[in-house]
Amino acid sequence: MSEPIVSIFSGRASRYLAEKIVSAYGTTLGKSEVIKFSDGEFQTSYEENIRGRDVFIIQSTVPPADNIWELLMMIDAAKRASARKIVAVIPYFGYARQDRKDKPRVSIGAKMVTNLLTSTGIDRLITLDLHADQIQGFMDIPVDNLYASVIFYPYIQSLKLKNLMMASPDTGGTRRAASYAKALNTGFAICYKQRTKPNVVEKMQLIGDVSGKDVVLVDDIIDTAGTITKAAEVIMEKGANSVRALVTHPIFSGKAYEIIGKSPFKEVIVSDTIPIKENPDNKIKVISTANLFAEVIKRVENYESISSLFNIGDPNNK
Repeated sequence: MSEPIVSIFSGRASRYLAEKIVSAYGTTLGKSEVIKFSDGEFQTSYEENIRGRDVFIIQSTVPPADNIWELLMMIDAAKRASARKIVAVIPYFGYARQDRKDKPRVSIGAKMVTNLLTSTGIDRLITLDLHADQIQGFMDIPVDNLYASVIFYPYIQSLKLKNLMMASPDTGGTRRAASYAKALNTGFAICYKQRTKPNVVEKMQLIGDVSGKDVVLVDDIIDTAGTITKAAEVIMEKGANSVRALVTHPIFSGKAYEIIGKSPFKEVIVSDTIPIKENPDNKIKVISTANLFAEVIKRVENYESISSLFNIGDPNNK
């Protein structure tokens, strides 16, 4: 019996990234189609034979919710077409911020999404910088939670900042900032924020001396850009020489682009898990994840180690 053939497909939300991934992998994107009906309903289909193949489906679950639904339908179609193995490659895992009950009578969106993925039929999940590591435990299948540090670390080194200092825009990201600081042999600072309601920061204080430093704020998600921009302003007020942001997932909702354009950031470094729509004052630097995902797909298919990719600059120190 011949070896299973790898087929890589993409949902509509991540086709721009999937094209780069298959190019790095050394293949072409599989043929699939989405048929839309007049009432907004749609249907997915594969336009080539996938029987007995190992199918990788690339789709970030960014808003709107149709992107999740399209991914689920592609998984279901692959299962019904007798794919040998189905792997969901979700560069940005949406709803990951809803990983627990933080007040009474709320849903746990991350758990609901993982239930849908597993019940629909995936055999493995590949994602990048999950907002909450414990989401891996929501699933009873292998989960490869990759770290963007493997692409960010070399770029930070290339800047050759003599007074480099890492920082976290909130206390929740302390471990991430500390791990980057350890890998880069530098100190780190922490911003402490108080919120009155979601996406609104009322007060922020800085823990650490940033005077004369070239500070890099590290986070996994930049949404409205309110918190991280406020942190940048506080850091500059405390005498920093410059401030940059290093963020994996550029959601950029609301007035984020406008806020970044007016911010003191010298540079906002992001990955391409979500496409950017604007680039105010050319402040946004995009570093591609394509080579990383292509390499991981190869290693998954060949049963090779993935953890060895992340020995340097691992933000969770694993």
